[in-house]
Amino acid sequence: MQRLAKKWRRAGEDIGLVPTMGYLHEGHLSLARAARKRVGKRGRVVVSIYVNPTQFAPTEDFSKYPRDLKRDLKLLRECGVDVVFTPKDAEMYPDRSAVPTGFSTYVIEENLSQRMEGASRPAHFRGVTTVVAKLFNIVRPDVAVFGQKDFQQAAIIQRMVRDLDFPVRIIVAPTVREADGLAMSSRNKYLEDDLRRQATVLRRAIDMARAAVKKSRKISAAELKANVEKIIESVPDARLDYVEFFDPETLVPVTEVSGGVQMALAVFVGKTRLIDNERL
Repeated sequence: MQRLAKKWRRAGEDIGLVPTMGYLHEGHLSLARAARKRVGKRGRVVVSIYVNPTQFAPTEDFSKYPRDLKRDLKLLRECGVDVVFTPKDAEMYPDRSAVPTGFSTYVIEENLSQRMEGASRPAHFRGVTTVVAKLFNIVRPDVAVFGQKDFQQAAIIQRMVRDLDFPVRIIVAPTVREADGLAMSSRNKYLEDDLRRQATVLRRAIDMARAAVKKSRKISAAELKANVEKIIESVPDARLDYVEFFDPETLVPVTEVSGGVQMALAVFVGKTRLIDNERL
């Protein structure tokens, strides 16, 4: 992959990268199309498929995470992607378990990663920033496209790129939703029967917050959090992990919510943890 990227660069071809963990859906494909739009017909679009072990805690769903490479390749071929990069663990993290000679270098963002997802999943973003930095060095993209559904992740990647001078432009593409408003996610596969219907509670909570801000112009974040919690608790198999209202640039929580504030929440529906966010 690295040699191919160098060849493209020598030929003056722009490279667009879409990092994924596979089990693709329309949300992923929209990112690939956004990358194509940025690099043009003469550019190259690379989609990486790698379920990154370092961003999963031991108690999380790494071994169960849905995988279907054959189906993914078919979708990407139809989408006009040039190359699919599918590395193995041994290539990305050589001898990770070998101490002291194995893999031992990680990229850590120390500010934006401390709240929300970072608080609920303490080692998660260290794994994300490390694998994305590695992908940037391997694929050498001019642009990389991420989804707004993972708002905090995109913000952290943008900060990493700025702070470490990666020569890549980050594009954040809009969240793609199902007809009933549920944000598309590979983990939606876990939701069966009634759990799938209950999962729409995330969208209902966002809609409630939007309506409250539109009506009041400014509302207490504590009051709005309490109202979100009531909505989540009204669904039998749903449990709120967190809800936060914050400045979209700094990710700093606000005490009063008005137009332009970002909302993010994480909810367990059954055993499946879902996230969503939106600018209010």
